[in-house]
Amino acid sequence: MAKTQPIIERHDARMTLNYPRWSIAIDSGQGCVLVDADGKEYLDLFSGFGAGILGHCHPDLVAAGTKQMNKLWHVGNLLHTEPQTLLAEQVARKGFGGRSFFSHSGADANEAAVKLARLYGKANPGVSANDWGRYKIISATLSFHGRSFATMGATGNEAVRQGFEPLLPGFVNVEYNSIPAIEAELDETAVAIIVEPIQGEGGVNVPEDNYLPRLRKLCDERDMLLICDEVWTGCGRTGKWFGYQHWGVEPDIMTLGKAVGCGLPLGVMCANERAAAFFDVTKMGRVTHATTLGGNCVTTAVAARMFEVLEHDGLVERAAKLGQTIATRLMKAAKKSPAIRQVRGRGLFLGIELDPAQSDGAFENGRQVVDRCLEQGVMLNVVQGNVIRLAPPLIVTDEQIDRGLDVLIDAIGK
Repeated sequence: MAKTQPIIERHDARMTLNYPRWSIAIDSGQGCVLVDADGKEYLDLFSGFGAGILGHCHPDLVAAGTKQMNKLWHVGNLLHTEPQTLLAEQVARKGFGGRSFFSHSGADANEAAVKLARLYGKANPGVSANDWGRYKIISATLSFHGRSFATMGATGNEAVRQGFEPLLPGFVNVEYNSIPAIEAELDETAVAIIVEPIQGEGGVNVPEDNYLPRLRKLCDERDMLLICDEVWTGCGRTGKWFGYQHWGVEPDIMTLGKAVGCGLPLGVMCANERAAAFFDVTKMGRVTHATTLGGNCVTTAVAARMFEVLEHDGLVERAAKLGQTIATRLMKAAKKSPAIRQVRGRGLFLGIELDPAQSDGAFENGRQVVDRCLEQGVMLNVVQGNVIRLAPPLIVTDEQIDRGLDVLIDAIGK
């Protein structure tokens, strides 16, 4: 007897219907393979919007989580724990040093970054004559930083904001990959620039080589903070530990989500000393930001182990090499099919931009291509209408990638 439809009906009867879900009910997962309630297998090449960096039920993560669950779950934020310490050390070593604040998600991490930037701007007002000091945060069009009231303002996507006006003041979105557009907003109220090293929801957009270095220079010249939103690009996905490392710069603040929790609810905001000082209760004389459940023992134990596995197994370096192999094959396919307009990205975070007008009637939009792949048991994602996103777990095998690309290229060509 089929189990999927009854689960969907019960689910839809009691859940808010936020998402355009597929008619699939997943029952279990192992590695890069998901199994639905009726036993059909799917090759997962999108890893739960990038969260499953080590796939499903990775034995090392299961062991770390189980061990910690049998020992200690949660103690609040007035006590020290080793799992938090281990994770903060990993983030510092793999990144630019800095101090970590743990939250529940990438949006929460960005919210913390925004609050920290405002505290910095009030304490360092420059020539600003208003009572708020410097408070404006500049972000890019097509960006995505979250759906909370602060991060909606930073997100350069009108669909995310629609219906929630009036928005929190102090945010401005300018053309992505344009230094002149940034410079035009550098007035006496500007305190920070927030940027994704590679845009995720915008369509896996990679900036020009001088973009991040120029942003760093502008921030240095004006005593502003550079915030790198690494929610999509962090934890080795792009072939570097963090995306900003491709351009040889260091942010003042970076934020993590998705992969850092390996599917568990976890966000990280890591700040350098000059910025982190404004969350320091001993210096500020009060608690300026807090959360009750952020960084609980189980999620941080799993996250710390994730970094160890990535390093021990050489998965960051492998992501870089495998990404090149995938891009080469897709670009070879593009020579045969004008429907593939562009292949872009880094490591195992790739976007394949399609041109339906050049498909000879094979498809009308990217969603049709994704649906065809799904019928063949391969899970991908489409964004911005016609950009197929490929973001598999870093443990994906060469054989699984070959199979997935076979299905994708065939779906484009139908």
